[in-house]
Amino acid sequence: MLKLRQYEKSDSARILSWLEDESAFRKWSADRYGSYPITPDEMNAFYAENPKMIPLTAVDGEETVGHMIMRFTDKAQRVIRFGFIIVDSKIRGRGYGRKMLPLALERAFGDMGASKVTIGVFENNPPAQRCYYSLGFAHREEKDEYLSVMGEKWKCLEFELTKEDYYNRRSI
Repeated sequence: MLKLRQYEKSDSARILSWLEDESAFRKWSADRYGSYPITPDEMNAFYAENPKMIPLTAVDGEETVGHMIMRFTDKAQRVIRFGFIIVDSKIRGRGYGRKMLPLALERAFGDMGASKVTIGVFENNPPAQRCYYSLGFAHREEKDEYLSVMGEKWKCLEFELTKEDYYNRRSI
């Protein structure tokens, strides 16, 4: 049974092992880390230096299968940003993202009282886009932006899901 638990420092090596190359690393972290590759210590230090981030680890039984962070983006703490979303590269395509994100949405809308969740995803990551659409996220084209990644301009698509839309969709 899939569960989201608090991230532990010992999770970092496993999570980083899923990033086979710099392109995968940048799709996961955008420009948040200056260099590639990073070490588990660098990942743990990044989280320690950013206390507003809530890192989570997805586990299926005893197996670590995914990772993500959540953070409030507004003072009123009504909007939560999901980020650093990744599933073990060896098991991608088996629906773990579609199972992990609803657990995070329940936490965001229920336990944390958010009214909206946002996610950014690069245009060159169609599998992630399909996952977010399937969960009810809407693309907000007016909020898209370009980031400089690996000497190129990558378009980051902005997605959002309101609490109302999420619960209306679940009741259908």
